[in-house]
Amino acid sequence: MKQIFAAIGLLLLLQNAWAIDIRDAKAQGLIGEANTGYIAAVRSPASAEVRALIANVNAKRKAQFSQTAKKTGATPTQVAYRFYELAVQKTAPGHYYQDASGQWKKK
Repeated sequence: MKQIFAAIGLLLLLQNAWAIDIRDAKAQGLIGEANTGYIAAVRSPASAEVRALIANVNAKRKAQFSQTAKKTGATPTQVAYRFYELAVQKTAPGHYYQDASGQWKKK
């Protein structure tokens, strides 16, 4: 379990590699932290740029979730959910996240 936390912490730091685009999109209310551990468009339809950002970030997250799962013995779904919990804690005021039922909430 300790390895999951360390790996998720690393993933949160790696997210900063895309932070300018993600921050801008989050600040504009275009994307948010989905309850799946991935990012998603808050409103539809999303622009091509937003869809590309989502696809890029989510592909990287999926790979990291799989790596972390292999290292820790957890499932990728468990890792993604724990990442979601931590991401919501770190979500800035005014940014969006999904609650457990899938409703978008503004922090």
